[in-house]
Amino acid sequence: MQLNFEKFNFQIKSDNNGKNEIYDLVRKKYVPLTPEEWVRQHTLHQLIKNGFAAGRMSIEKTLPNSKKRYDIIYYSREGTPELLVECKAPSIAITQKTINQVAGYITFQNVEKILLTNGLSHFYINRGENGLDILNEFPLFTLK
Repeated sequence: MQLNFEKFNFQIKSDNNGKNEIYDLVRKKYVPLTPEEWVRQHTLHQLIKNGFAAGRMSIEKTLPNSKKRYDIIYYSREGTPELLVECKAPSIAITQKTINQVAGYITFQNVEKILLTNGLSHFYINRGENGLDILNEFPLFTLK
């Protein structure tokens, strides 16, 4: 499926059961290629192309003080969470309700920026001086 990202060359192979797997640059291994993973890998590649260091990313782990899992967290040089990325499959519409739920991570997880994407639409939530700013374009974040 064509997503709203630049084109990237991915390493895709079939496992022993004939299911496709895609190579994850951060985890350094092949992972099952699901629709959500297709979005996650495009997002990873786009972030890296935009100057985010792969070594400061963490993929699919449980959030502290929560049972929820995140897709990607990017850490500042000081080791604090700077960007949380939530990926959805392209078939999942991003609604205001979804944006509101994810925006809660800003205070709950003390992260400054959130990227919410289904590969077709991208929303960026930034904690500004006057509250939350929501953008729907792929900006270059100021890296710490």
